[in-house]
Amino acid sequence: MQSKAQAKWIRMSPRKVRRVINEIRGKSCGEAATMLKFMPFAAAREVEKVLQSAMYNLINNDKTPISENEAGNLKVVEVYADQGPTLKRIQPHARGRAFPILKKSSHITIVISDV
Repeated sequence: MQSKAQAKWIRMSPRKVRRVINEIRGKSCGEAATMLKFMPFAAAREVEKVLQSAMYNLINNDKTPISENEAGNLKVVEVYADQGPTLKRIQPHARGRAFPILKKSSHITIVISDV
């Protein structure tokens, strides 16, 4: 059985999120959660929340409930970060010029499965 969790409109560049999710792809959920807890990146906190949500979604699913003991067998099947909408701002500069500031956002998706 698979479970999916998403976090949308996270105010973080998808490139910064991808360097975190590339480390947990294909790992067991317990190992991935431990890795995320000790990563020094801010994106690790957001990815950790989505991973916990996906685990709880699978454990508390009404169709086929999984016990807490079987939760150790969960594996990260898919994880990806898509680009969300970009907020466009302007930074004023000298002599009437304006430089763009692009504030990017991302959508994080994690799919886990019991092995």
